[in-house]
Parts: sequence; structure tokens; C-alpha cells
Amino acid sequence: MTNSSQTLAPPRLILGSSSRYRKELLARLGLPFEVRIPDIDESPRADEAPEATALRLAQEKAHAVARQNPGCLVIGSDQVATLDGAQIGKPGTHENALKQLQTMRGRRVIFHTALCLWDGRNDQSKQAAQLVCIPTFVTFRDLPDMELDAYLRIEQPYDCAGSAKNEGLGIALLEKIESSDPTALTGLPLIALTSMLRHAGVTFFSKSP
Repeated sequence: MTNSSQTLAPPRLILGSSSRYRKELLARLGLPFEVRIPDIDESPRADEAPEATALRLAQEKAHAVARQNPGCLVIGSDQVATLDGAQIGKPGTHENALKQLQTMRGRRVIFHTALCLWDGRNDQSKQAAQLVCIPTFVTFRDLPDMELDAYLRIEQPYDCAGSAKNEGLGIALLEKIESSDPTALTGLPLIALTSMLRHAGVTFFSKSP
């Protein structure tokens, strides 16, 4: 009886991310989870396509945490923004952020959000990792420098690729968001994630008595 209960017990769920926004999104599912920060090099490789960069980093984040937490389900995610095929990184400074927003105003930017669910119960199997990349098409408003500068001083999104936090005041910079997964732009595509978790045997709704 004890062995059966252990077999059926759900695995620990870990979010491999330092992002509080991803943590808040995952909390919506009502599942118990832990947070671990992966230690990896997030630099893109030479001649690597934006989608490939996002997918690789999402998998590396999940695998790095899974190695230190055997037998767990680990979520890794990464996002790469592109304009005209060129990657838009984290600005780091006010000046760089302003340049980014000036370049993107009135334009359509693609945010590639990659998601990996690493099943530590199947580490030796090719099925250990489920991977997907969700594109989100964001059209920025054509706003004057004064408004862009004012926004940056209020929210200071200097650690955010694209220099705008749609989950905050940055939504006022946007004219349109097009995506099959509404939380992808914030960094964690919950529709895709719930599909992956179901595939891994996770249930979301208890049965009625």
C-alpha cells in the first residue's frame, strides 16, 4: 500500500527562473512549486537564429536545475525579442533603452518565448524534455521621445528585452498584441505549460466527491 502511494505521489515541481513575473504566472495554476535560479551562460551563439537561442536557453535552464534536483519536474523559459530578424537584448541603461524604444516605435516586434519542461524521472530518455516556442507579435505605438523617456524613468525596465514591461505601465506603449498564448509575452506561456504538465501526468482539478 505504501509503495503504491509513493508511486502515485506527484513529483516536485520547480521553476528554474529568477523572474518574479514567471513566479506569479505559475502561481495561477494552484500547484505547489519551488523556485531555483539556474546558473548558465545566456549569451547567444554566433549565427544562431533567435528562436533557436530561446529554445536552447530554456532547455539549458531546466536541465541545469534538474541536475541538482533529481526526480523533479523542472520548468525553464527564455525570451528573445527581434526586429527585422535582429535580436533585441536587455538594454542595461537608460540610454540604450531609449534607443530601443525609438527604433521600435510604430513597428512590429516578434517576441520568441521558449518553454521547456524537463522530467527528471526520465533523465535517460529522449522524452525527458518537452520543448516549444511561442511567437508573440507586438506592435508599438508611435510615441514621441518625451513620452518614451518619461516611461523609462517611471518603470526603469533596463533588465527587460525590448525595454517595456507589458505587465506594468509598458502596456501603454503597445498598440496591439497577437499571440496564441496570452501569457507568453510576460515570459511563461501557461496554455503550453499546462499541456506539457498534463503530458507528464500532472492533474489540475480534483474529482468531485
